[in-house]
Amino acid sequence: MFTAFTQQDCNELLHTRTNETKLGQRVLLAKQGLSLQQNAQDAAARGARFAIIAIAEDIGPRANFGRAGANQAFLACMKQFINLQSNRFLDGNECVILGQISLTSAPQSTASIDELRQATAELDTIVIEATTQLLQAGLEPIVIGGGHNNAYGLLMATKVYNGLPVAAVNLDPHSDFRPREGRHSGNGFSYAAASGALDHYHILGLHELKNTETTLEQLSLFGATWHSFQQIWVRRELSLDAALKHIATGLNQTQLPVALELDVDAIANMPSSASTFAGIPLLDACYYVHYIAKHCPCNYVHFAEAAPACHHAGEMAGSRDVGQGLSELIYAYIQGRLARLN
Repeated sequence: MFTAFTQQDCNELLHTRTNETKLGQRVLLAKQGLSLQQNAQDAAARGARFAIIAIAEDIGPRANFGRAGANQAFLACMKQFINLQSNRFLDGNECVILGQISLTSAPQSTASIDELRQATAELDTIVIEATTQLLQAGLEPIVIGGGHNNAYGLLMATKVYNGLPVAAVNLDPHSDFRPREGRHSGNGFSYAAASGALDHYHILGLHELKNTETTLEQLSLFGATWHSFQQIWVRRELSLDAALKHIATGLNQTQLPVALELDVDAIANMPSSASTFAGIPLLDACYYVHYIAKHCPCNYVHFAEAAPACHHAGEMAGSRDVGQGLSELIYAYIQGRLARLN
């Protein structure tokens, strides 16, 4: 199901001021009554390069025994993003805000793990179809929200569109390469690898004690590589700059389309289904996004798992932090891509 983010929706969140122009006054918006595919084609015809779209679901994290709330990231982000200034650094008309995709009927809070995993598999089909439509329209998806289970659908769509497997990099303490035991947020990349959609996989910030030995063995057998959280941010054996240069070189050597992934639970104190106190600074996450976006042929970016209700101070504080964090990450990606494309 597609729910459009229209001019009326934007106006309800927009705070205008005399002699100021906000991004919400310049971005392109979805038109009520048009399908996602029609809106994507219309936006591309009007000059949009980037399509901001959300996946409104938390069934993937719940199917992985995680907390609910990843379905609430989009509006939290839009409240902040559209109220940023339109100026010489970013006009806003490079982007279209399309809205949200979701299951027509989501499982209830009482659903069993098996029911949640079945629903996650059904959602995969929706994500693949929607992402393929955006890519075919000539837009770069900026995907917000939902669990990291949606990496599978995004990778599959990228393979369908390009006719090639994908090289992915993921900033994440978890590799999400768990066994294929039924679809959930912890095995999107292992399913993509098994399907042939994922050919090259690097994890930045992998936590050495948050991945099972079975998962690490599976990663090694696949040929995945990583820089651990402890290597860079604890033991300081390697700088972030050096790691990013190494990652970009590896991605580019594959000559494959690139997927840029980020699980916000890598970021210290960011509300998510698996929030962490011992995480990386938001500014380092922004630098990662900008660097890869600028130096690699990215097909999309995916910011997964943000969950405002999981903030320790309550949902209002969570909405603010998620909104500000995602807005900075979106801007970092757009800046990097424009620097590469222009």
